[in-house]
Amino acid sequence: MTIEQRKFHLHQLGLFLNQFRREGLVKQDDLPHNDEFFDRMNEQIEMAVHHNGWFTKDNVLFSLEEWAQALTLDNLEKWITPYSLDAITPKTVAIIMAGNIPLVGFHDFISVLISGHNVVAKQSSNDKILLPILADYLKAINSEYNHRINFTTGRLESFDAVIATGSNNTARYFEYYFANKPSIIRKNRNSVAVLTGNETTDQLQALGEDIFRYFGLGCRNVSKLYVPKNYDFDSFYKALQPYDSLMNHAKYANNYDYNKAVYLMSEFKMLDNGFLVLKEDESFGSPIATTFWESYTDLDALKKNLEDNKENLQCIVANNLLEEEVKFGETQHPKLWDYADNVDILSFLSNLN
Repeated sequence: MTIEQRKFHLHQLGLFLNQFRREGLVKQDDLPHNDEFFDRMNEQIEMAVHHNGWFTKDNVLFSLEEWAQALTLDNLEKWITPYSLDAITPKTVAIIMAGNIPLVGFHDFISVLISGHNVVAKQSSNDKILLPILADYLKAINSEYNHRINFTTGRLESFDAVIATGSNNTARYFEYYFANKPSIIRKNRNSVAVLTGNETTDQLQALGEDIFRYFGLGCRNVSKLYVPKNYDFDSFYKALQPYDSLMNHAKYANNYDYNKAVYLMSEFKMLDNGFLVLKEDESFGSPIATTFWESYTDLDALKKNLEDNKENLQCIVANNLLEEEVKFGETQHPKLWDYADNVDILSFLSNLN
């Protein structure tokens, strides 16, 4: 199977996913194998929503939309051009996937496939519904994927390299267990935003998407704000008001109530608008329905602090302040070449031979 074939197969998968949108399903009659997979995919979406209480239909379809937009021929070509992937000797790469947001392991999955290697995927029990049907669609497009894609729920065996995602605690286990294998092992990361006080209402509303998409469960979700000293949070809270419907989601509301109660009993100083607690804290990772904040007086000192902590950060949201920054509202729209933990997966995979 050539690199051009693999690229085209992923493009066809993107066209298939493009039928499943938040504004409604749009079946395309000219897609290969669509009669077999369209209704089945719709059923799997509903099943994923019922399987995991955090996977709302809106968030699942948002994820599918993002992947459909990513898997264009232009994006795929731009992604793979810097690498030599046309003469790969196939290895078997094990992927241990997280389950915090829908299809969180999909980028690792397609990275292994487009590089010409074989996948053995160990999914999280929280996110095990959607990926198998996408694998089946690829197998229907080209039967060679039948031996290139495998799933396991048991002990990983007979693999040449591993990509594993987990917490800081599980990462230590992974590092020990896979010490003799080429590996990418990811730990906890968080995302932050740097505010100046000059942000527009539109920018702050866009920041709400960075904070609240997937209920804040992803590493690309903003969990902490850096604000200038004596920052007035009133405009920030007003801009976020459209997100008050989050309290209609029982799991989010329960987390909000619990964390707010803990802070009140502990007599922590906090701000609250009825669906988001703001707590002053030096940590990066905040609980659900809470965003930490910290004030700064010297922007250069803050930049140095962020640089010193880059191993703990996935995204830094800002507006023309930093050399490497993400614009407001863009954290949940990564490109294929925006690698988790800034580790170049395709470079890793292309050097396994």
